[in-house]
Amino acid sequence: MRDCRQEWYDAAAKVKVTLVDATDASQKLVNAHLCGPVAGYYLSKALCGAALLGAELSEVDETLIVQMKCSGPIGGFNVECTSKGTLRGYVEKKTLDDFDGLVAQPVSRADEGKIVGERRIQVTRTLPGRILSQGVSSSFDGYLAGSLQRRAVMFTDARTSDAAEVLYARGVMVECLPDAPATDVLSADPGDIAASPRKILSRLGLAGAELKKTDAVSFACRCSPERAAATIAALEGKDREGLPPVVDVTCHMCGRTYSISTAV
Repeated sequence: MRDCRQEWYDAAAKVKVTLVDATDASQKLVNAHLCGPVAGYYLSKALCGAALLGAELSEVDETLIVQMKCSGPIGGFNVECTSKGTLRGYVEKKTLDDFDGLVAQPVSRADEGKIVGERRIQVTRTLPGRILSQGVSSSFDGYLAGSLQRRAVMFTDARTSDAAEVLYARGVMVECLPDAPATDVLSADPGDIAASPRKILSRLGLAGAELKKTDAVSFACRCSPERAAATIAALEGKDREGLPPVVDVTCHMCGRTYSISTAV
């Protein structure tokens, strides 16, 4: 399983399992933003979370945005998933000198408290010019249970090397449908989610699940030279005065930089 999202369903248990691998998309964004290993770890996990929640996007231009603000030195993240399965985003702090190369992965609860601290996660579904829904929680599981009123849990995991190479970025979401019989599947441990889908499903007690859907996930950004030029063109005359003949405009979502003429 690589760079895709799969939906599995166990008819007997009435449980849906969504699996995602976003390794390549994560690596491209880690490289573009010059992230260190700890920032790369959190960015990769955040992208997997957005990809899992974005599995149900149905409108052509629909986008799911996940923003986290936190008290720890990493600051938070902002990631997006579109209905086409494209991902982009960033973490507030790209390098953490006090933690890079010193923190073991997966990050321990003690280190998590030092790096992230208290958090606030906001999930927003949008269409151009319109907010479809919005929810706030301290975790993905809290958002699923509180804002969506769904019996579901989410697991995300990633590994990055000391050189900020993304070894893998994976996510699993397990959901009991409203009419599912009593089950302890939501408290089951999926174990190593870098394992094969069948191994994960077996650990969850869902060996009879069938694959219903597979789609691709990838990195893509909506920025362009035209959009960068429009940003400069939108400046008031007095704000453009004193600008050099060419300015660099950097997209904060993907790190790409465009050199734009300031001439009228």
